[in-house]
Amino acid sequence: MYTVQMEEECACFKKSEYANEKSFDNQQDAYNYANIVAEFMNEDFCTTHLFTSQMIGPKTFMIRVSANPNVGSSCGTDSSGGSCDTGSCGC
Repeated sequence: MYTVQMEEECACFKKSEYANEKSFDNQQDAYNYANIVAEFMNEDFCTTHLFTSQMIGPKTFMIRVSANPNVGSSCGTDSSGGSCDTGSCGC
């Protein structure tokens, strides 16, 4: 089995239909899913974060989350006290 996992769950991810972990019978399906989901999240989520997929082990792909450098100063602390550094900015 091949696994695709989320590195961290931002608020947008938690509101989405995507699962934190998904398993596949073959590597190609896991690779395709990881890349497509990362692309969809970059297009459909609030753009506070960037999502990239990466193979981190022989049978594991990780969708990584990082602050979007193109957002400017809107990434930081939100009105509820959440922080992008902790993955809880409330996007």
